[in-house]
Amino acid sequence: MNKRMNVNSDTLWKDLPRGGAMLDAGNAVDFKTGDWRAMKPIWDKDKCKHCLFCWAVCPDMSIIAKDGKLVEFDYDHCKGCGVCVAQCKFEALELVVEE
Repeated sequence: MNKRMNVNSDTLWKDLPRGGAMLDAGNAVDFKTGDWRAMKPIWDKDKCKHCLFCWAVCPDMSIIAKDGKLVEFDYDHCKGCGVCVAQCKFEALELVVEE
């Protein structure tokens, strides 16, 4: 029987389970995976047509939509991959260097 382990952002790499086994499903919200990002998307609300193509292609579900409209970015989990920016045909998203 496997012993459950509490893994969090303070857990050292050497204490992680072998092979990076998933210990708990759905625990991504516990880790701010966007803090190593080098680039970040910036949203120009005036140019946005709320087509939500950016939302559909975001691999991290970091684009927050409500009632069929983009409302904000979850920068705690956005990794700055730029897929959303490449998808935007209205130039409402721009990828900038993270400061």
